[in-house]
Amino acid sequence: MRSSTSRPLIAARRRLLTAADGTDKRVLRPLALVLTALLLGVAALVSAPQAAAGTVSVYPVPSIYPASTDYKLTVNGTSVAVTKYTGYDIAQLALGTGTATISVTKLNNTAIGAYSISPQKLGITGTVSGPTLTFTVQDDEYLIAKLDGRPNLVIAADPAETNRPAAGGTGIFNVQSAPYSAQPNTGAYTTTPFQNALDDAAAYGSANGTQGIVYVPAGVYTLGNLYLRSNLAFYLAPGAVLRYTGEASHYVVTGHKTSQGRDLTWFISTRYSSTNIKIYGRGIIDGNGQAALAPSNLGVNLLAPIYTSGFTVDGITFRESSSWAVIPLRSSDLTFRNIKMFNRFDMGENDGIDVMESTNVTVDHAIGIGLDDPFSTKTWPAGADIYSAVPGTPRPLDNVTFNDLVSWTYCYGVKVGQGVYESQNKVTFQHVVVYDAAVGIGVHHKYGTAAATNLKFDDIDIERLSFTNDGNRTWLAMMTGSTAGIGPVTGVTISNVRVRNAGTTAARVNGLPGAPISGVALSHIVMPGSTTGATTLGQANLTNLSDYGSLTITP
Repeated sequence: MRSSTSRPLIAARRRLLTAADGTDKRVLRPLALVLTALLLGVAALVSAPQAAAGTVSVYPVPSIYPASTDYKLTVNGTSVAVTKYTGYDIAQLALGTGTATISVTKLNNTAIGAYSISPQKLGITGTVSGPTLTFTVQDDEYLIAKLDGRPNLVIAADPAETNRPAAGGTGIFNVQSAPYSAQPNTGAYTTTPFQNALDDAAAYGSANGTQGIVYVPAGVYTLGNLYLRSNLAFYLAPGAVLRYTGEASHYVVTGHKTSQGRDLTWFISTRYSSTNIKIYGRGIIDGNGQAALAPSNLGVNLLAPIYTSGFTVDGITFRESSSWAVIPLRSSDLTFRNIKMFNRFDMGENDGIDVMESTNVTVDHAIGIGLDDPFSTKTWPAGADIYSAVPGTPRPLDNVTFNDLVSWTYCYGVKVGQGVYESQNKVTFQHVVVYDAAVGIGVHHKYGTAAATNLKFDDIDIERLSFTNDGNRTWLAMMTGSTAGIGPVTGVTISNVRVRNAGTTAARVNGLPGAPISGVALSHIVMPGSTTGATTLGQANLTNLSDYGSLTITP
């Protein structure tokens, strides 16, 4: 509306000024009347609200998550709970279409001295009044705010839920209703009621050509392994938490993590050859972090879609995984949307989502936080330790797109590799904010002999590089390793990158003899202190080079 009306108003105003500067007096009075009417109209436009405030939906917060000792938060006047977490605080909500006026207040009421709001590319500025910072965003966003020396505050505003099912009815299997009668918040395992509901819903969906729906109301449910079959929708209501414990008697070992010295289990996984499965809602799948390692040192992958197709995850939070959180493997046609991955910085190898040996995968609008890589792709050999229980043969990876991400990690913001035992082709990362990392953009062909081809990184905003990983603290690291053979990397496009912090080491492209990195095209790489794209590799601080083929840079 603004753009469609402003141009005619400006043109009319210019015509009036020209006339008033020198035309016959007979036209001045009508022009003055027109000018008055136009100014009144402009005043009305200016005084009218530019956009309506979005409707705020607050998520119930279980008592297992302690309240923040640093912040309180309101969004459009509605109080939103802030929880304390290891490394940062978290506030979650849903926001309908429209603006959000957010007020963050320090709990001890001391005046705010400094603040930051990310993503910086949104250009959000706030106003400070004593202990309160107030700012407005134009839509639902995943944000990170920092006030003085307080912990970072992650504000995860999801889009409004538009597909919430009824809690009961035909084709809906509520885990709290008979015959399942699962009781939350008791600490007792409810695995059998859950699995029965899942199996009954899948059977209903298969018999009726649809998806049977399992409905999980708010509450904390202690669970062993769960298995998902075809034609199933698994709905987790806001405030619903599925919690892993690590007590070995309740879980099946599915792999081993040699580097961590522990066995692994898939908390929730698909049955092989399944199809048409959805997990959605605003609930939480919780790996219980360090506490879950205490009983048996059994690590967990929170969600393992394996040998499945037509699989969707929408709106779910994955929290405190002790190993790679989400591991799509040997699957096709997968979508992960509006997902939040909140892992700790004091636990290693807790990747967010590692897409492995799969095709036609989209990860869209997500935030990933943790010590290890939040967003990456990998391919492995048969019998790899992490999924030694998986039958069949390894597969190539093809056509994987990551879009609209916020990444915060001690390792790589976005990454292809390390495993490239099978080919990886057509991997795209676009519209990404790297809040902090050791390496902003990475390709690490460390393991295997297959080729990584047609890799694209576009519209990447690198805000901070505060950490070091394998000696790297840089905006770009592309490397070939010699563990388990060597393989080439070809056809890499890196475009529209804003580097706000270049780190402390040179950007690098290092292949190996017989396995070069070639066909690398960089364009519009804007380095710190500049507003235009670098014209030379030196300007881009890309000076650590070896065994590479074609490498070009354009502004």
